[in-house]
Amino acid sequence: MTLTLHHAPDFASTIIRFALEELELPHTLAIVDLDGGALASPEYRRVNPVGLIPALETDDGPMFETAAILLWLVDRTGRLGPGPTDPDRGLFLSWLFFTSNALHQAALAMFYPHRPAGEANSDAAQAAAHDQIVARLGLVEQMIATRAPRWLSPDHPGVLGYYVGVLVRWLILLPPAPYGIDIDDFPQLKAVLAAHEARPAAQRVAASDGLGPTPFTHPGT
Repeated sequence: MTLTLHHAPDFASTIIRFALEELELPHTLAIVDLDGGALASPEYRRVNPVGLIPALETDDGPMFETAAILLWLVDRTGRLGPGPTDPDRGLFLSWLFFTSNALHQAALAMFYPHRPAGEANSDAAQAAAHDQIVARLGLVEQMIATRAPRWLSPDHPGVLGYYVGVLVRWLILLPPAPYGIDIDDFPQLKAVLAAHEARPAAQRVAASDGLGPTPFTHPGT
């Protein structure tokens, strides 16, 4: 399997990089020059027509969208999530796409509130996004506590743990006061993320990308 990840450290491609390292899949990093306008170049748009990262070039052709790439990796390797015939597949898919469509999108609205609301309404958009994020993380917390899924667990690494971990990292680090989150408010989730960030694969990515030794639970330390 020949894989090339178009990557910028601490952007969404980092989520894919964590999964690739955990799977120990050989891959090449193609560092994207964000400031130089690489995402708008015709060459990059042939890989990802949307002009965003991540993008993963595979033997079957290029892929984009974080959740799609993660699901493809699970299905190709049989690891880091339940396969198509696993009884837990439906629940896993529900929470993977919830993370992509609800949690990730709310985070983007927090970081770039002018996009959905316009500059004049940015403060209100951030406040609304913060409330959505807290509520949605609360749903993840409740699901872990009540269902104890193998695919989002301190005992087993998974693509969803890495996906949520990177989003939580950003939500701790980036939003202006008073819109940050406190991971201690979500103890079940914190235990999952602490186990993921301590894994050798996660530590390799964190060291390479300059994310610190506890990138999910105590970023910036």
